[in-house]
Parts: sequence; C-alpha cells; structure tokens
Amino acid sequence: MSDLKLALINLVYLVAASLFIMGLKKLGSPVTARGGNQLSAVGMLIAIVATLFYQQILNPVEMIVGLLIGAVIGLYLAKTVKMTGMPEMVALLNASGGVASSLVAVAEVERYASIGQGIPPLDTFIVILTILIGTVTFSGSIIAWGKLSTKMSGNPILFPGIRVLTLLMFLGVVGCLVYMYQGMATFTVDQTPVLYAAILANVFAFALGILLVIPIGGADMPVVIALFNSYSGLAGAASGFLIKNDALIIAGALVGASGIILTKVMCDAMNRSWLNVLLGGFGGDSAATGSRDFSQATVKQTTADDAAILMSYAQKVIVVPGYGLAVSQAQHQVRELADLLHEKGVEVKFAIHPVAGRMPGHMNVLLAEANVSYDLLVDMDDINPEFEQTDVVLIVGANDVVNPAAKNDPSSPIYGMPILDVDKAKNTIVMKRSMKAGYAGIENELFFSPKNAMLFGDAKATLSALISEVKAV
Repeated sequence: MSDLKLALINLVYLVAASLFIMGLKKLGSPVTARGGNQLSAVGMLIAIVATLFYQQILNPVEMIVGLLIGAVIGLYLAKTVKMTGMPEMVALLNASGGVASSLVAVAEVERYASIGQGIPPLDTFIVILTILIGTVTFSGSIIAWGKLSTKMSGNPILFPGIRVLTLLMFLGVVGCLVYMYQGMATFTVDQTPVLYAAILANVFAFALGILLVIPIGGADMPVVIALFNSYSGLAGAASGFLIKNDALIIAGALVGASGIILTKVMCDAMNRSWLNVLLGGFGGDSAATGSRDFSQATVKQTTADDAAILMSYAQKVIVVPGYGLAVSQAQHQVRELADLLHEKGVEVKFAIHPVAGRMPGHMNVLLAEANVSYDLLVDMDDINPEFEQTDVVLIVGANDVVNPAAKNDPSSPIYGMPILDVDKAKNTIVMKRSMKAGYAGIENELFFSPKNAMLFGDAKATLSALISEVKAV
C-alpha cells in the first residue's frame, strides 16, 4: 500500500475517532444524547468501511450487501426493543463484542500457524488477554441477559463446590494460555496442539463466565452489565492492537473507560463495591424481609379520586419515577398530570435516583421522551433536602430506591444504599400493581408507613384516572 493511501486511511480513522469522542460527550445529557448517538453511529460506519477497503476483505458489492443486512437488523432491534429491555439489549451487544474479539484472537493464532511463523511476545500476550476477556464477557453476558429478561431465575444460583469449580476453570484457562504462550513463540508449519489449546482455553473461559455470573442476584445484574460493557471494550481494544487497527483501539478504549465509570456510578449509588457485587450478589425472584416481620402490618389503600384531591390542594408535589413507569410506558401521562397540577399552582418536581429503573439515566431519557422539562428533573442529592417541605410524594413504580430499610434495618441487604428520603414527606402515595417486592427481592417498609397510601393498578391506567379526577377538582 502506498504511503498516500495509508495516510488517507489514518486520516479517516482520525475522523471516526473524533466522532466517537464527540458522540460520547453528547451522551452525557438527555438533551443532546440523540445527536451523540447519531455521531457515534456515523463514526463507526466510516471506520468499518475504511477497514474493509484497507484490508481488501470484501468487494464493493459484498460490502454494500453486508452493510444493508446489518442496518436492517439493527434498525429492527432499535425500533422493537422496549425502554425496559435496554439493559438486556446491552447485555447481548456485550456478548457479541466479546465473542467477536475472541474469534479475532483465535483467527490470528491460526494465521501465524498456517505460515509457520512464531508470534511476537507482545502479540502473544494480547492474544491470551483477548481470549480470556472476550470469552468470559460472552458467556457472562448471556447469563446476565437471561436473568434480566426472566428467561432464567433472578435468584443467586449456588451449589456445593461452585467456588472450587470456578477456580478450576480459571486454572484451566491459565494452563492453556501458558501452553499457548510457549508454543506460539516457535511456530512450525504444523501447530495443531496450540490451536487445540486456544479452543480449549475458550471452552474453559466460557464456563468461567457462566460460573462467575450465576451466583449474582438479579438486583446486581445491571452492575454486571456495566462491568461486562467495560470488558467488551477492553477485549475490542486488545484485538485492535492485535490486528493493528487504530479505530478499533480507540473505540474499544472509549467503551472500556466509559464502562468502568458507569460501573463505579452504579456501585456508588447502591453503596456496594464491584468486588462485593461479584462475590455476594443479592436480589431475585423471592422476597426476603430482613429482621423485620411485616406479616401483621397493615397497608392503607387510596383511590384515584382521593389522591387527586390531595395533590390538587397541595403546595408542593414530587414525583418519583421508577421501573414500573417504564414498563407501562406511562411517561406521557405523568407529564400531563404534572402540567395539570402546575396549572393549579402546585409546584411539581421529579426526583431522580441514579439507578431508578435499571440503569443510570433510564428515567431521564424516559421523561425526556415525554417532553418533561429537564429543569424539573432533580438528582437525588439535590432533592433529598426538599422532602421535609413536600406535601405529597407520588411514587410511580419505584421500590428499592425509596425503601427506608436502607437507613433503618442493618440486617437488610440494601442497608447503607443511598435512597430518596420520601419517608420524610407529609404524605406518600405509591402506585404499584401489587405488593410484590422490588428488584432487590425485599419488602419495602414504606408501604406500611401510616403516612403512606397504596394506589394499586397499572401505571398508565391509574395515571389516566388521576388526570381525569384532577381535571374535575
């Protein structure tokens, strides 16, 4: 390849990398997130096309056909996936990135073996790293997807000897990789044993990913998704070093870094370390109550009529959106309710917990879809001091992020987790379908508070009834 052509390819990669960085920056705000996503997509398209031309992998017709097929699949997934299904989608994308990186590493081993040439020490190390991270990310992300999508139980899966088996799988991976490291430095024409070792390393790493994730409970699964997002980026960056692709290195590094940051944000919001998540996950399908017995506790119910009157004559109302709001796709109804209350002179704000829903920013994006003013969305640390002066807090589908057990019950799995201090308000109204426990799988003390009233039903239908009643007040 001529120097001019190589320089042109590098320039194209630089443009793609710039678009990645600008797009990532714009993703920091719901106002600019859509544009940021589009910039990143254009950057990735440019990088893919440039790579295909540079490596002469496909002819133009094959390239166009492949891009069209991928675009149709991506468009279908983007249009059909629900907002509540985004974490599962991220898990599948993480799995795809991990297995792709691992396959690149295995293909590189096969390429060197076919020409009987030893792999340089640095490349050997990168091959080993890529196989380990990529395959663990693949299998672990598939299990995370299964737990999030309820295809399998969200409860921690434990059995006698699981830690020992996990250690044995890890040692198996290490053993295969050490054998590969020794063998790849002195390739001859026939290095079938080394190829078999690479395949066996993938098998052990696949099992290792499964064993690392199944003991983790459903409440920690979004953190696992964020962590594997980082892993997939690191695996991608490693494979970029392996095949000398600058765009892949930059994209992988950005994903790896942003995934680590996201993991830290979520762990801080749950008052848990990533090591604590990996070794002691909690939450699942069955509810636990900690040290407190709620079997004899009473729950006060209310109606849409009474709730509408209470909010219409309030001076200040704070709405706490949660996963139930997203499931019902009731963001437009909650915005209409807030507008009606505002017309009546009621001050309305939205309290946003960092992990409300399932991922940071979930509620911000959901409410931005309904054109809720971004000025009304207040983060947890800023809104908490206001609850004591609030007449009514309307909690729509949120559960664990408003559970006072995080402050009051040392035996609770979520003890120490920062929460929205809704229990300090004069009145709370919790909108839920039932008394079922939240994502952490534990009872919510707030439901049994004398200041609380439960408004049962589907969020969209109940909010529509509230809107009608508020109009009538």
